[in-house]
Amino acid sequence: MASSVGLIRPAARVASQSKDVWTTVNEAASECATPVINLGQGFFGYNPPDFILKAAKEAMDRVDCNQYAPTKGRLRLRKALSGAYSPHFGRTLDPDTEIVITSGANEGMLSAFMGFVEQGDEVIVMEPFFDQYVSNIQMAGGKLVYVPLHPPKKGATEVCPASEWKLNIDELKAKITEKTRMIVLNTPHNPIGKVFTREELEAIGKICVENNIIILSDEVYDRLYYMPFTRIATLSPEISRLTITVGSAGKNFYATGWRVGWLIGEPHLIRYCTAAHTRICFSSVSPLQEAAAIGFEQADAVGFWETSKNDMQRKMDLFNEIWDELGVPYTKPDGGYFVLVNLNRLQLPPDYPFPEHVLSRARDFRLCWWLIKEIGVAAIPPTEFYTRETEKEAEDYLRFAVCKEDEVLEAAKERLRKLKAYLK
Repeated sequence: MASSVGLIRPAARVASQSKDVWTTVNEAASECATPVINLGQGFFGYNPPDFILKAAKEAMDRVDCNQYAPTKGRLRLRKALSGAYSPHFGRTLDPDTEIVITSGANEGMLSAFMGFVEQGDEVIVMEPFFDQYVSNIQMAGGKLVYVPLHPPKKGATEVCPASEWKLNIDELKAKITEKTRMIVLNTPHNPIGKVFTREELEAIGKICVENNIIILSDEVYDRLYYMPFTRIATLSPEISRLTITVGSAGKNFYATGWRVGWLIGEPHLIRYCTAAHTRICFSSVSPLQEAAAIGFEQADAVGFWETSKNDMQRKMDLFNEIWDELGVPYTKPDGGYFVLVNLNRLQLPPDYPFPEHVLSRARDFRLCWWLIKEIGVAAIPPTEFYTRETEKEAEDYLRFAVCKEDEVLEAAKERLRKLKAYLK
């Protein structure tokens, strides 16, 4: 009997089978004879602190922790988040109506889109963007509208602070229509490392209040900031009523595989995010919620937040020594654990045998492929986080993650020294 596979039609939302950046990078690395140092993906190269691991192991021995968690999340974690975040929000967060636990921040954002975005609604996203925003918005039937964060004018020749990546407020205003339903904000920003200033957030908030636009504020790197950090939800009661804040235990506690995230917002917002979350996965992993709760209860007492922030900034400085040594410019992050490096000066061999799927992309894909094959270090080409119309702005950059052991960073630096022979 003839196969019927060819007659089965997938939904348009998942029909695209183009090779994504993660597949491209992993494919290149897997073909190398010498193990590649992976500074591409943003997973941690070390375990969570002992007090978090101890809490997780103990939770696994409890019957209640091994059964379904409540749809909203375990009460202990919601109370712990209220205790941890109420001081930052300047008001007491109700753990029953203003917080919902999700299966990672990504599912939390999908729940927010599913809760408020309908077919044809427009959602504004800033370029460069976390790639999951795109598919999540499309899943909900939304139409993506892009506004660029413009790179520093001297980014190809000088080390520049992440604050010099600028949002043009007039460009944002020009994208607002009667169909604009939501705007996605990411601070500290991936991949730039930009922490939006209070003035920038006030300008964004003003536009949203005037046009009744929901703000989805992705703040998963909220414990890793190296300059003053403002939460947009705290700026005014009017902005608060429009803001859903996204958080992540994985980013906070070096445990990206746990998939424990949350949404914080006023009851009229969280109610519908919770309804969507219930339909997407019903509830999230129970024992690791308990461990995250204990983590928040104990983090301040052991000085974890300050230690974590200082250690990540130290790792950032340690890794960036190689670019200073080579005279290669980069964007100095204000937060997070990624650094964008401008390799405009790197001369690729003109006859290098790149595969067609790499040649068809922007220059940073060729930089990435060559760096893996010839230097043995993996990074991420940031044009993956742009539309094809605007990717030229970032095609000379690569993104490196520094959330690795010091020995790994030092080994990567030693390999990267070989770049000197290819710099013009």
